[in-house]
Amino acid sequence: FTAKQLNRQAAKAGRDESTEKNKLKKAIQQNHPDIAKIYAQNAIRKQNERLNLLRLGSRIDAVASRVQTAVTMRQVTGSMMGVVKGMDGAMKAMDLEKISAVMDKFESQFEDLDVASGYYENATSSATAVGTPQDDVDRLIGQVADEAGVELQAEMKTPEAGVKSKAGANVEEEREEELGERLRALRN
Repeated sequence: FTAKQLNRQAAKAGRDESTEKNKLKKAIQQNHPDIAKIYAQNAIRKQNERLNLLRLGSRIDAVASRVQTAVTMRQVTGSMMGVVKGMDGAMKAMDLEKISAVMDKFESQFEDLDVASGYYENATSSATAVGTPQDDVDRLIGQVADEAGVELQAEMKTPEAGVKSKAGANVEEEREEELGERLRALRN
């Protein structure tokens, strides 16, 4: 039996109890005390039957719930065992010294790449600046501005490298010197 079946039977016993009470009422009204006594006993028996069926259904439902919980816990435990085994394998494969060495080498190579690309950028910007005279650049800008009908400001602001302070220049020289040393070390 399932809990639902027991609940249905309890509901039927409740209906039967009501029927027996109605019969008891009629027997009392018709002045039949012996018949009324039988109907009263039937009504009490149906009431007890209904209560017993409800208790039994509740117990079966509780047991089913516990069984379901046990099944779920078994499945969860199996899944957890698989995860733990996977984590053990991952932990064994992870050698912290090797990982640290690889990360240090990566960082060093990244810095070297940064130095090389910085040197390349400086070299190409110098070559481009040397290859194109400032007077030609200013003349072309003025010509295009005249054709477009735009008035240029009296002095266009251009980045000047010679305006830096002495402290800034010293820091920049030291940085370029260090970058040059690192580049030479890379070539060797």
